Amino acid sequence: MSHTIAAVSTGSQVSAIGIIRLSGDDCIAVADKVFTLNNQRSLLAAADRRLYLGVLHDKQGRAIDQCMAVVSRGPHSYTGEDTVEFHCHGSPAVLAAGLEALYLAGAKPAKRGEFTKRAFLSGKLDLTQAEAVIDLIEADTADAAANAAGQVGGVLQKKLAPIYDDLVNLCSHFHAVLDYPDEDIEDFGLQNYSGSLKGNARQLYNLLKTYSQGRILKQGVSAAIVGKPNVGKSSLLNALAGYDRVIVTDIPGTTRDTVEETVMLGSTRLRLLDTAGIRETADTVESIGVERSRQAIEDADLVLFVCDGSRELTQEDYDIIDLCSEKENAIALINKADLGSRVDPSDLPFMMVVSICAKNGEGLDQLADAVDALFENKTPCDGSILTNARQYDACRRAYEAMLNALQGLQLGLTPDAVLTDVEEAMEAMGEVTGATVREDITARIFERFCVGK
Repeated sequence: MSHTIAAVSTGSQVSAIGIIRLSGDDCIAVADKVFTLNNQRSLLAAADRRLYLGVLHDKQGRAIDQCMAVVSRGPHSYTGEDTVEFHCHGSPAVLAAGLEALYLAGAKPAKRGEFTKRAFLSGKLDLTQAEAVIDLIEADTADAAANAAGQVGGVLQKKLAPIYDDLVNLCSHFHAVLDYPDEDIEDFGLQNYSGSLKGNARQLYNLLKTYSQGRILKQGVSAAIVGKPNVGKSSLLNALAGYDRVIVTDIPGTTRDTVEETVMLGSTRLRLLDTAGIRETADTVESIGVERSRQAIEDADLVLFVCDGSRELTQEDYDIIDLCSEKENAIALINKADLGSRVDPSDLPFMMVVSICAKNGEGLDQLADAVDALFENKTPCDGSILTNARQYDACRRAYEAMLNALQGLQLGLTPDAVLTDVEEAMEAMGEVTGATVREDITARIFERFCVGK
């Protein structure tokens, strides 16, 4: 038997509707102690998935709220257990009082992610679907939400399950022949599985390739704003952020460390890094900032090189351009367009050059179009993009183990030696779906969740 848990599942802010959720073997009986239906019937007799109007009350019988209750009996519920939800008016005080009444009636506080964890343990969701729930809650863009929703619906699970099943079939066939030599079992021929191994390895490789897009989809594009001092880097960050996030002065070296701000530019989420102006300096603190700027260029998904268009390019500009030259994604911004331009776009060795004025916002729409063009989604955001670092690592290990198994086949190794790699791949794949995941890893995964989900 599972004990009854309860939590508010709609957050702590004032809203029109607030939901209190319960799950567990005795949850309907617990809920019945604090809820009186308007038709005077017991909640124990309520039909599944129908809304009932009634009064939620405390232990003394005082009314907390007039609200709706809905019962869903297991296994046809989110958690696979009996569940009850109270749809109340969204006052935090009302929800807190209702929760307190349920605790006094026998429910226990739900831990972070405990509802979804129960859904996973009862087989209602595999681990790819369960992890996608929190990704859906935390999604910052429509594309990220669409991909997470697809994974909640089982798109990723459907891609991975056949691969895992093929590995299980291969291993079970070998061990069946080995353990039951007198049984009428088809002879095991490892070469017969070579084609399926190659096909599965190819599918995993194609999935792994989506992770670079998936990481950006989930985390946003890391964009370093770089240039020499006083070209308008901080003004650009402020313009994109929509407020004065950083101090702007005419004094060179004002920005001495990297400053981060997340913004939406067009349809792309950017994690902007305003860096210290790159130049030779004897100032110890500023030189540390300059070194961090150089590191930001190396680590960023996108580099925004800013120059002062009202002045001719200097050697400092060209030195920074050299630092940006190896970046796949880089855009040159000729700033201070309101002062006239002494820099020709052809002077800048970048595929994309945009003239802007960070002070009045001129050219920012063109910058948004350029960024969207660089980071447009090449794979449909339907749940088939790998966004989870833990899942990526497990799939990578499975892929490498499959390659080792195929190499063993080519070298003519014995079946038991090749099967060692196949079993390693199978175990790694099981970590993705939850088939072989350890209890401590499972606990860590659900710690990411919010209470009530």
